[in-house]
Amino acid sequence: MTILAVTMNPSIDVQYPLEHLTIDDVNRVTTVRKTAGGKGLNVARVLHCLQHPVLATGVLGGFFGQYLSARLQKDGIDGDFAQIDGETRSCIAILHDDGKQTEVLEKGPTLSSADAAKFLDHYKQLLQKVDLVTISGSLPGGLPTDFYAQMVALGHAAGVPVFLDASGAALEAALKAPEKPDLIKPNDSELGALIGETVDRKNLPQLAKQLANPVLDGVSWVVVSLGSAGAFAKHDEDYYAAKIPKINVVNPVGSGDSTLAGLAYATDRHESTEDTLRSAMTCGMLNTMEAKTGYVDKSKFDEYFAKVTVEKQ
Repeated sequence: MTILAVTMNPSIDVQYPLEHLTIDDVNRVTTVRKTAGGKGLNVARVLHCLQHPVLATGVLGGFFGQYLSARLQKDGIDGDFAQIDGETRSCIAILHDDGKQTEVLEKGPTLSSADAAKFLDHYKQLLQKVDLVTISGSLPGGLPTDFYAQMVALGHAAGVPVFLDASGAALEAALKAPEKPDLIKPNDSELGALIGETVDRKNLPQLAKQLANPVLDGVSWVVVSLGSAGAFAKHDEDYYAAKIPKINVVNPVGSGDSTLAGLAYATDRHESTEDTLRSAMTCGMLNTMEAKTGYVDKSKFDEYFAKVTVEKQ
């Protein structure tokens, strides 16, 4: 019942709240928040909140890698990462001037071919211990664009389904490979880039036709976020619209990762298609209602689960 949450380019996320950001001068910060960051680590945190067994993996290096590993341990999340010589990155977000956010994002380490081979060997060993894999976020420098496609193939060879939340060339390569991801979660712009068409997420009949595009053949689940309107999904040959109630949004960052966690959580529990989508929407909503990123309050799960409607199209 364990889910493996993969983050290939994790970071230490640092938040600096300031009343006002003054350029070309000293800005003193009284409160600093540092978290183990990365889309896959958000997935792991939400699964941990749901009390579902989860193992986080990826690559870590240097003193920052040690710090990130220690942060995960403090959060009670099991991690088993491959070690590299490069230094794990940091990403800084300055929250200032009534809701503005200025970010400084490091690119992260460039991995060698030896690093790539070392991680894939590590990944193959972890596949023997888990029942489902989620892969989230961008590839670090040095890895080939088909790296996620290789990971999908290795997962399937071990009899483990693989959910992929990626974009750009890495996602395109995974969709062109013989072994397809079991689930992808593009937003409307990412879907449009894949199929070469403009996607109007308010036009559900057209969206259904677009999800039938041959580019997506062989992918069991395609879930497209509709923002505050919920989501539209294709599962095998069927289409579903999931609608959510109006909620008080505190922090929307990480909602997509929380949605993926909900999809993985329900799939690993062998829930119905409708309940899988309800779980996904519930996790996305609960994350937006909290100040923390990648966090849900499990005590509210049943209440908001009951408010999600899923209609077969």
